[in-house]
Amino acid sequence: MRLTVRRWTLVALVAGVLLAHLWLAGRMVDMMLDLRPDVRQAPPRLSAAFVRELRPQEPAPVRAPQARPPVATSPRHAAAEPVARPASDAASELETPAEAAALASAPASAVAASEPPPLSASQPSPAVEAGAAVAAASAPAAGGEVSPEWPAATRLDYRLQGNYRGEIQGDAQVSWLREGTHYQVHLDVLIGSRFAPLIQRRMSSDGEITTQGLSPRRYDEHTKVMFRSPRVGSVQFEGQELQLANGRREAQPPGVQDASSQFVQLTWLFLTGREPLRVGHRISMPLAMPRRLYHWTYEIIGEEVLDTALGPLQTWHLKPTVQDSRGDLRAEVWVAPALQYLPVRLRISQDENTYIDMLLRQPPLQAAPPGPASAPGRGL
Repeated sequence: MRLTVRRWTLVALVAGVLLAHLWLAGRMVDMMLDLRPDVRQAPPRLSAAFVRELRPQEPAPVRAPQARPPVATSPRHAAAEPVARPASDAASELETPAEAAALASAPASAVAASEPPPLSASQPSPAVEAGAAVAAASAPAAGGEVSPEWPAATRLDYRLQGNYRGEIQGDAQVSWLREGTHYQVHLDVLIGSRFAPLIQRRMSSDGEITTQGLSPRRYDEHTKVMFRSPRVGSVQFEGQELQLANGRREAQPPGVQDASSQFVQLTWLFLTGREPLRVGHRISMPLAMPRRLYHWTYEIIGEEVLDTALGPLQTWHLKPTVQDSRGDLRAEVWVAPALQYLPVRLRISQDENTYIDMLLRQPPLQAAPPGPASAPGRGL
């Protein structure tokens, strides 16, 4: 009899712990998401066959410019046209780019000191001039194809660890896919066991490749917590306006990105020389998140050597500058020039005790080059 009581006591204790974890998981979702169901079906996922490993190698030099790339003029591409970058982005913030488990600031004078004065539309910045020829090669060609600067597909797998009222572990994956000028970026996050995950989240960007990089058309989030109904939401990019997941409409700024496309856009900016990797340099990027539109700024902190599954990797550390985050999440990025400026580490945090840290766990996988003109070792 006493043994039976102990057994049921143990069962009750285990069940209580499990329910507590599920309650915490649900609280994380409720805390980070303010989404409403979107009945419109998300675009079907593109497919790719990953057949080769990408190994570290010296990055190819950026070619000298010959001419500036043409500016997209269609309404859909209007959001990707270049604009003069402001000297200060004091109110930059980031909303959740990953589940809560999936899951600073500088004065205006400091920003002004680290950036050149704004340029007119007819006077390109040195960074744009340096990468103009390579960027021109990335422009869509006749027949809806783009240059080998954008290969067919790349997949990165990460080991995930972090903290939310205790240690959390899991896996994450970033997939870059394209067919012609149609692209998709998927960020998949899994917290807990692969067989019985506590939280699963997919963040997907679907859009077009333009002469100015990625132009999102739609961003989707799908979050599933064990024993709870999935929560979904999307951001619609309509050219002149965008609609957030909570139904609010905002004017669509030029060059706007979403939570998934931003990392690929950063890679492209460095790869083509449009933005220099220089300590103190800042990169402005309008960011449309499910609940709010941000004017985001990444500051280049400096070089760091990361100990990865591929061995020591030289990286550049980018950190968002924030004055008032109001509890929203922030994403730090480490890009590796020897791996085509891909993000080999991502740290997404709400505060010092609530974060996830994703580190590359194996060599990136890529599809076969799209054609004979492809240049191995270049492109994303």
